[in-house]
Amino acid sequence: MDSPRGRIYQVLQVNEGQLEIGDSFVTHIDRCLGCLACEIACPSGVQYGRIVERARAQIEQKYSRPWSSRMLRGFFYGKVLRSFRLLGSMAKLVRFYQRSGAQTALRKLGILRLMGVADLDRLAPRIDSEFFFSEIGKTFPAAGERRGKVAFLAGCINNVAFSHLNRATVNALVQNGIEVHIPAGQSCCGALHAHAGFRDEARGLARNNIKVFLAGDYDAIVTNAAGCGSNLKEYHDLLEHDPEFAGQAKDFVAKVRDVTEYLAQIGLRPPKKKISQAVIYQDPCHLANAQRIRSQPRELLKAIGCQVLEIPHADQCCGSAGVYNVAQNELSMKILEAKMDDIGSVAASATMVVTANVGCMIQLRAGSEQRGLKLPVKHVVELLDEAFS
Repeated sequence: MDSPRGRIYQVLQVNEGQLEIGDSFVTHIDRCLGCLACEIACPSGVQYGRIVERARAQIEQKYSRPWSSRMLRGFFYGKVLRSFRLLGSMAKLVRFYQRSGAQTALRKLGILRLMGVADLDRLAPRIDSEFFFSEIGKTFPAAGERRGKVAFLAGCINNVAFSHLNRATVNALVQNGIEVHIPAGQSCCGALHAHAGFRDEARGLARNNIKVFLAGDYDAIVTNAAGCGSNLKEYHDLLEHDPEFAGQAKDFVAKVRDVTEYLAQIGLRPPKKKISQAVIYQDPCHLANAQRIRSQPRELLKAIGCQVLEIPHADQCCGSAGVYNVAQNELSMKILEAKMDDIGSVAASATMVVTANVGCMIQLRAGSEQRGLKLPVKHVVELLDEAFS
């Protein structure tokens, strides 16, 4: 019942009124990673991802989760991710916990392990000293001859824990002749909401982003997060029955590009320096499976001098999957174990692990730390930024 066919069977049974939306059904649907590996392997072209998202929407509407879960989910999806101000405030609290000595003390005393949250604590990204919110609303002119004009989606967690990655993305684009706009008024893309069953909330965020990003004359709408990009490219599905936004959603989707997809499309300028390192490239599921982008990141890495090492099962999920590593932590850690076995098989020849999604970066860093591997985990655009700076 945890296989794709098994889940589809259960969804059909619920749809026909032969199975209730109860504990068993919710458990099997919740356990799905949403990695879409089954979708690309399906000879019939079944859109499994859309089936699961709609099933989760039905669960949110008709199933009562435990009170604590409802409160946490309501606060996270309904408030934190919908307000950059609240997200910033919560991030500051986490930053205080990380830097006040409290986190270190709790780790050394073993209290986090006794509470059963040591793995979750390890997965928490380090909060930045300076947030990226200050850059929203700005325009960055192209270096040299202008080759394009794009709007950049800053994301959610990127603003408070990966601001360096956002700045690296902007610089990599600018140095390759792209004028970068970061439109004011943009919001979370809604990916986490859609995957968790909060489709109405996801639709609200989609409508806002469509209005903001289509207000300017941009060649492309660029993101550096595979999860965000796959959801942005599904706005037409989210809003297919919206008489006002259905057409605009299709126009929006036509412009969305992952940053690696866009840079590979326009072609890189000659880099200022070569990054002559052997790197392991890990395919994010929502880049390789959802967006069918596999060769472009590898081409970019090779263009700046990297030797790209392939690992067994490179396109298998690392276990991050949005908030799966929090909601299904035990299963996520087992999946990560398998991924680290694959990375370990070629780790001796590599200097770092490279991917193209922040969720994967968080997960792989935790796995590397747990295994004692001295392999930094970076995003493709961080190496591009280094090569063009």
